[in-house]
Amino acid sequence: METKQVIVMRTDLGMRKGKMIAQGAHACMAAVFKNSFIQPIDGAGHDQKVIPYTPDLENWFNECFTKVCLKATSEEMLLDIEKQANDLGIVNFLITDAGKTEFKGVPTRTCIALGPAPVELIDQVTGGLKLL
Repeated sequence: METKQVIVMRTDLGMRKGKMIAQGAHACMAAVFKNSFIQPIDGAGHDQKVIPYTPDLENWFNECFTKVCLKATSEEMLLDIEKQANDLGIVNFLITDAGKTEFKGVPTRTCIALGPAPVELIDQVTGGLKLL
């Protein structure tokens, strides 16, 4: 089964390229860690972060580690993508920037990562979007 991760980035915000890269990296990692949990490893208060190694995640790590970056033209578009992904059971994470370096202190939704998940499933949500 072929898997991929897709990052959909808002292009209406005028973000600097470096900011876009940072936001996309946040989304990528957040989607991978979304279902992680803390597990105690001993009685001395030492814990570890556990990421469930799902078949989708395993395939993604063992294949080409495919990641595709696409364009969204509005916040509404990101929210629609999030809803569609949730409806299909695709792991996703919507990033809201705190606004400390851009956006004049206003928290702003910047991008969303979908997957890793089967290509056919993600394409149902993002197949019509243009490359970033």
